[in-house]
Amino acid sequence: MGITDTAESWEVVDASTPFEGAKTAVRSDRVRMPDGTVVGRDYQVHPGSVCVLALDEEDRVLVLRQYRHPVRHRLWELPAGLLDVVGENPLHAAQRELYEETHVKAGAWWVLADFFASPGGSDEAIRIFLARDLAEADEERYEASDEEADMELMRVPVGELVRGVLAGELANPGLVTGVLALSAALAGGGVGSLRPADAPWPARPY
Repeated sequence: MGITDTAESWEVVDASTPFEGAKTAVRSDRVRMPDGTVVGRDYQVHPGSVCVLALDEEDRVLVLRQYRHPVRHRLWELPAGLLDVVGENPLHAAQRELYEETHVKAGAWWVLADFFASPGGSDEAIRIFLARDLAEADEERYEASDEEADMELMRVPVGELVRGVLAGELANPGLVTGVLALSAALAGGGVGSLRPADAPWPARPY
């Protein structure tokens, strides 16, 4: 018998939103604990995200190098984006992000992993897709701006990324989770063991 996370919600006695930005907000809840005490919990309210581990015919992964101001690092990442269109199918969001950030489309898709980015301080849920059968997109190339304007794109072998993760040289959570999940899948039941691209996602139903 396996183990599984379970949904649960403790009583919120009071709540406020001291900050609301363009895409995310900060919420302050007063939560009743099992012993009856009430404590404060502040966290980021987030729409959720999708990542794409795009794997080409030579088993190389498409990765992007992007500046991330909060951590003051330029990180290697998977193509990714916010679920900022209400009710959008996450697969469609992932297909859009892959096209916009790499000008690539994929003919085959699976769910690789689902996870919460920082469950002690944010409600952000992330779904990572595996994309295969890659080809250049036919549409006009998307014009990037802001931090995305100078992104560097590379195709890196899976093994090299796994080595970088284990050596502490690669730290983006989507990339770390994605490449290790892919490595585990390939060492186990293969791609056929993965969930279909339209698998339910209770954390972000659509």
